[in-house]
Amino acid sequence: MNAPVSPAETLRATLATVLDGLPPKQAAQAVDRLIATYRGATPTDAPILRDRADVAAYAAYRMPATFEAVRSALDAFADAVPRWVPASHVDVGGGTGAATWAVSATWSGARSVTVLDWAEPALALGREIAVANPALEGATWRRSRIGSSLALESTDLVTVSYVLNELTPGDRTALVDAAAGAAQAVVIVEAGTPDGYARVIEARDRLIAAGFHVAAPCPHSAACPIVPGEDWCHFSTRVSRSSLHRQVKGGSLPYEDEKFSYVAAARFPVTPAVSRVIRRPQIRKGQVLLDLCETEEQLSRTTVTKRHGDLYKAARNAAWGDPWPPLP
Repeated sequence: MNAPVSPAETLRATLATVLDGLPPKQAAQAVDRLIATYRGATPTDAPILRDRADVAAYAAYRMPATFEAVRSALDAFADAVPRWVPASHVDVGGGTGAATWAVSATWSGARSVTVLDWAEPALALGREIAVANPALEGATWRRSRIGSSLALESTDLVTVSYVLNELTPGDRTALVDAAAGAAQAVVIVEAGTPDGYARVIEARDRLIAAGFHVAAPCPHSAACPIVPGEDWCHFSTRVSRSSLHRQVKGGSLPYEDEKFSYVAAARFPVTPAVSRVIRRPQIRKGQVLLDLCETEEQLSRTTVTKRHGDLYKAARNAAWGDPWPPLP
């Protein structure tokens, strides 16, 4: 019997089919413009994805990475709420729907799904790709201005991925408040940069003030112990790169590492990790050094040696972003 195909594999295969025939030069030019826009310091006042060429380039360049980053955040959230499964999901600024694919990879089964974005070409491609994912059958793809006037209907889960950087400070605040007012759980993902982390912390503070409990990555809902300007909290996930992706990005490796910052929080009780690995573990002869964020609202470094037996084996297998000690 053949093993079931994962949503990640289905997404890659579907993207390859949809984007077949896209001239690499045209895609590369669109990607260069998109990179310049996304890295800009000024929020945009118009959709970044303007036409089919932009959307196709974005799908090749960003959709797999967004999927993996959001899935990593959702996996950590699911660990903290093991008995909870969302029955409805609203993806704000979802574009081509990477976060909806990540939700279906985290929780099996069908649910009500709504994707909101102000770029109609992105929504159109999202609908086209979603045909390959049974969990997205019946999903609603709706054009909507993402900003202070956004109104969200009641839902179990709201995701906001790589959107806050496109908004003015006032629109960011309004979006987070709207998500908090509509959802039982909110997951926000931003680029793993100092600025991305700052936007996540700002959103985290607003969610806590609205009565939410942080489920991940933090092991507490108190103030972040990281000193702004000195460091930032971010994580990494590996992304498989298609041949088109390598052509568009001008790279040769079959993978890349996506850095991201995130917060996942819920209105209901959660069981966050006792501590979380916040740096890549350092494996040395007979010992592993783990940098941790702990429940006591502090950062620490712990050394796990061979004398710790099974815990040492677990430390050697620990990855950046994992809970510590490992979950049963």
